[in-house]
Amino acid sequence: MPAWAAKLAALAAIPVIALSSLTREAEAQTSDLVSKTAFRVCADPANSPMSNEEGTGYENALAELFAAELDLPLQYTWYPMATGFIRNTLAANRCDVVIGYAQGAEMVLTTNHYFTSAYSLVVPEDGPLSDVETLSDPALQGTRIGIIAGSPPATHLARNGLITSAKAYALVVDRRYESPAVDLLDDLAAGVTDAAVLWGPLAGPLVKDGYPGLKVIPLIAEELPPRLFFRITMGVRMSDRVWQRQLNSLIRRNQDEIDAILTEAGVPLLNDMGTAMLTAEAQ
Repeated sequence: MPAWAAKLAALAAIPVIALSSLTREAEAQTSDLVSKTAFRVCADPANSPMSNEEGTGYENALAELFAAELDLPLQYTWYPMATGFIRNTLAANRCDVVIGYAQGAEMVLTTNHYFTSAYSLVVPEDGPLSDVETLSDPALQGTRIGIIAGSPPATHLARNGLITSAKAYALVVDRRYESPAVDLLDDLAAGVTDAAVLWGPLAGPLVKDGYPGLKVIPLIAEELPPRLFFRITMGVRMSDRVWQRQLNSLIRRNQDEIDAILTEAGVPLLNDMGTAMLTAEAQ
């Protein structure tokens, strides 16, 4: 008998009263740490365009939406998104949710995803690379490409003989003092590099707000691994399953508003399989 069938059979044997009692107990155990008086968010104070202390990031806007839906005041715990972030925020019970977390991460329990996006190629809008859609395009040969060191597209650059001439930028930094994504785009705009590869939810909003001469091309046509698209969720403590289900419900009911916030920010939104851009109608 499959494990799931055995589990269902076992549940069927429990008297209804006992099952209700167990459910209440489980809910109490998994909900005690979640604040009932505030929507407590763990966030980086200097991670624009996602989150910042000024409240202008798109994750700030999403947090405001959820706080309003819960009819709770919004409360932040600020900590740099680097080593120790989860340990010093969520795990320390200083907050209850991380607004943006990649699906499949092992340190937290994740909600259903609320958007899908991909790494993107950023190039001068009117330059010779403006029609490039894959990192295997021959037009990229002989170019210097900026890339965040250790990010998945680096494997694609290496496979296509582009890594030796690439310019690398640090992956993990304290964004209060360093901003590799901004440095990468500044170098591209200044002609230090010919192209750049950057996570779309960073590239899209940054280019929209500060680099009018650049174009963001989501890398949705790559066929070889590693994959370049990811589904983004919210992260909660492993024990907070009741809270996870509540957030899942909020995501489902507010998906249109979520999409509108992300689209307005300039985040490239893809279908669930990362194979096509969402049209305005689909969003």
